[in-house]
Amino acid sequence: MTFEPLFEASLAIQIHFYTVVPAFLLGTLQMVLPKGTVLHRWNGYTYMALMVVTATAAAFIPSFMEQGLVLGHFGYIHLFVILTYVTVPLAIWNARKGDIRNHRGAMIGLYVGGILIAGGLAFMPGRVMHEMVFG
Repeated sequence: MTFEPLFEASLAIQIHFYTVVPAFLLGTLQMVLPKGTVLHRWNGYTYMALMVVTATAAAFIPSFMEQGLVLGHFGYIHLFVILTYVTVPLAIWNARKGDIRNHRGAMIGLYVGGILIAGGLAFMPGRVMHEMVFG
């Protein structure tokens, strides 16, 4: 494994990487730690802030699939940016109004879509993560 491809990547990719790694760790912790505690709330706010910064940085990263371009440099993978921008305020709103079922659904959807699926796509050939891990 080498970090050289990351160091040579654009600022948007570097910001994306440095915010998505702690978001992945915090999101995973949120799934297993007790809910409704002060720690859960603060970890959640931190996780959501990291996800918004991650999504914002991702908006400046060109799509890696030429045939998947929708508008300019945006591709279908950028739908995860919209998912994040919609889900984060929705999750906060649901939690504040006491609708824990919908809060939980929004947060699980953000984790699965924004972290696991989009994160998995980051390891496709031609992507920085692929170069970092597989050379």
